[in-house]
Amino acid sequence: MELEEEEKKGPAAWVVTFADLMSLLMCFFVLLLSFSEIDAMKFKQIAGSLQAAFGVQRDVPAVDIPMGTSPIFDNFSPGVPEPTPIDEVRQTTTDQQPQLDTLREQLEAVIEQNIDLAIREQVNAASDSLAELLEQEVLDGKVSVLSDRKRVIIRVEERGSFPSGSADMTIEFEDMLLKISDVLARIPGEITVEGHTDDIPISTARFRSNWDLSAARASSVANALLHTGAVQPDRLRVQGYAETRPRASNDFPDTRSLNRRVEIIIDPTSPLEDYEAHLRALMEDDVDQLVRELELLDLP
Repeated sequence: MELEEEEKKGPAAWVVTFADLMSLLMCFFVLLLSFSEIDAMKFKQIAGSLQAAFGVQRDVPAVDIPMGTSPIFDNFSPGVPEPTPIDEVRQTTTDQQPQLDTLREQLEAVIEQNIDLAIREQVNAASDSLAELLEQEVLDGKVSVLSDRKRVIIRVEERGSFPSGSADMTIEFEDMLLKISDVLARIPGEITVEGHTDDIPISTARFRSNWDLSAARASSVANALLHTGAVQPDRLRVQGYAETRPRASNDFPDTRSLNRRVEIIIDPTSPLEDYEAHLRALMEDDVDQLVRELELLDLP
């Protein structure tokens, strides 16, 4: 019975599984071989490119050095290089403050130049108008029309304007002031009336000193300019200087009489000076805004 049982024993169980695995692997490789195919043209092209790239050229004599090439150069042509103005990369930094300072200096010069030009034009125009109006009075020696850089001065001598020691104007002088007021109304700026005397003291019931006399004469002239309403009151300034600002020596009668006078000073630059201050303030706040202001500036 034992022999019959031994004869019935077969191969181990794993052998069957191994045999199945080998069969499957063989079938897999057979399928791979059946799916694959070789493109002879592609293979030849790739082989030729590799041969040229690595310098394997059988037709070149051995005495010559094989020259390697690249497949990229064989199939693509490079572009034409163009020259550039800068053949190196540079990185620079600029400090804006010196540029702004230079711009401010240039704008300062432009402002001063334009303001000075406008001042000269206005002063010359006002002086010419008054000289033409007062031509006869100038010829008679009663009035002088002067001008400096920023002002026009109408100098009225005491002769023919005020009696000695009095602040009451003559009729002729009052008529002349009425004509002047029409011209002054067309000239912008402040008007200052200054009274001056010589050094001889005065003491009367009305004037206790030359200060009172000089201030009273200046006030009389200002009231005459305001009489027609052409000159606005806020433009007028009245000042009395007595004998503190002489034109000539007080040692001689002829020269002493030159110190007794009334001066009407027109300053047409005050509106321009206000605008100049406005421009300078803009320059400190915003340079760009100032540039736009200068472009819009239309001075006479």
